[in-house]
Amino acid sequence: MSNDFFQLPFQFDKKQLLHDLNICVDLSWLMHFNSNDFTGEWKSIALRSISGESTDIYAHPNAVYQDTALLNQCDYFKAIVDSFECEKESIRLLSLAAGSCINTHVDQEGGYADGFHRIHVPIQTNSLVEFVVNGQNVPMKDGECWYADFSLPHSVTNKSNEARIHLVIDCKRNQWSDELFKQCGYDFTVEQAKNKYDNQTILKIIAELELMESPVTKELIEQLKSQLN
Repeated sequence: MSNDFFQLPFQFDKKQLLHDLNICVDLSWLMHFNSNDFTGEWKSIALRSISGESTDIYAHPNAVYQDTALLNQCDYFKAIVDSFECEKESIRLLSLAAGSCINTHVDQEGGYADGFHRIHVPIQTNSLVEFVVNGQNVPMKDGECWYADFSLPHSVTNKSNEARIHLVIDCKRNQWSDELFKQCGYDFTVEQAKNKYDNQTILKIIAELELMESPVTKELIEQLKSQLN
């Protein structure tokens, strides 16, 4: 297996996931703040946020987060969140509308080697949703639980006729998560390498970033070039 992505050994109940989703579905979901990263409609509502408000969908690393009132109304979502024995940061529901696309991008410090892991629990998805990480399709199904290294190039295309909705949990790495990832086959020796990525991966990331023109991506490209050997 690869450290790029893998399925975690949890299977959640589809009916209970949909029950809690129905509590949230008619509330105020906000368009995702990275407007350059998608086409169509990509919306979110917060279950855990910095302000404690469900409309606060911004995710900032190392900030202090608190549960929203909405999370406390969703018993099954809360049970899932509590089952992860590590500190949680942002927790959101993310909905990608039918026919919409999240463009290829990278999330800075978005991988386990950065002391962070983002967990996806699909609530509503199907085989016509393409979730691609580092050039490989991630075959997520309803009720499953997945980790991916989002510091690698990734994209999502919803070719179906319904919204793709995931529960997304941002977590901090600790001994419990190390043991969990070890059970899943995560290769910790990769982290001990001098560079986080090999040259081929670095060049691939640079090529993807060069498609996006912004001061942030230019800075990332320079950082990655400095890792080439």
